[in-house]
Amino acid sequence: MPIVNSSKIQTILPGLALSVAVSAVAVGLEKIEEHYMGRAWLEALVIAILLGTAVRTFLRPGVRFSKGIGFSAKPLLEFAVVLLGASISASAVISAGPGLIMGIAGVVMVAILSSYGIGRLLRLPHRMAVLVACGNSICGNSAIAATAPVIGAKSDDVAASIAFTAILGVIVVLCLPLLVPLLELSHSQYGVLAGLTVYAVPQVLAATAPVATISVQLGTLVKLVRVLMLGPVILALALIVGNKSASARPGFFQLVPWFIIGFLGMMALRSLHLIPEAVLPGIQSASTLLTIISMAALGLGVDIRSVAQAGGRVTLTAVLSLAVLGAISLGLIYLLGVL
Repeated sequence: MPIVNSSKIQTILPGLALSVAVSAVAVGLEKIEEHYMGRAWLEALVIAILLGTAVRTFLRPGVRFSKGIGFSAKPLLEFAVVLLGASISASAVISAGPGLIMGIAGVVMVAILSSYGIGRLLRLPHRMAVLVACGNSICGNSAIAATAPVIGAKSDDVAASIAFTAILGVIVVLCLPLLVPLLELSHSQYGVLAGLTVYAVPQVLAATAPVATISVQLGTLVKLVRVLMLGPVILALALIVGNKSASARPGFFQLVPWFIIGFLGMMALRSLHLIPEAVLPGIQSASTLLTIISMAALGLGVDIRSVAQAGGRVTLTAVLSLAVLGAISLGLIYLLGVL
């Protein structure tokens, strides 16, 4: 993470303060949603991007905010990715068994390749296609946020990817339970399907709780294994990007960004139970808060016209990719003989 010396603090503070202010409003709006609607249909992370984009569009912050916005959008996001590693424990999913773990890994990889191919066929830019593919195939907004700094994605690409996949995620939560009678799925089969297709862990709970307890348990377990794929995927992307941009004899640290090493290190510490359980909620909250601030900063750097132009293609890519993911997931369920 770049070191910020004292001489640069003054230039960073205005943009950082603006990003924090937008984030605070976003968190407040999420709390209002939870109070009046029972749950937050739009997460603070998504609201922060939308608010940041609105501020950029209508208030047009001046040049003095630019360095702080840049700092909030990149170094803070990279540090949030490091902390995100503490929320993933490999040991927590080993009990799922090698067959299911390998099956989920296969579904994720096929879904990423399929989604990327769909995006490119629909003429999405390379980086945006990668973001949508990773978000759709792994864990929605978190995967997009973690992937963005690895591939050097632009603010417009990140904003469009998160905004449209977030809306689709809410639709999936509402509509997925309808497949239980339609496809005559058992509660166990539905739990696995939800874990393989729904974007975020809280959304898995929302999608499975109305069906059955076993659906919640299996859905959460499968989702945790799916989230675990984030580490290998972003490491692979870092190596690919590094190989394309590094010199003829690159070192390991040239190929793999510092925050990917930090992410994997935190995941290893969590898996080995070297991080006290009492500390984990604080680390996860810090990761979430820093991510929200970074998303606000990304929104503050977004050209709304670029997002609007990409909207239809991003939405269609996400919808088609989700359909492919659902088909692959059902195939795995029947292949493994889930009853």
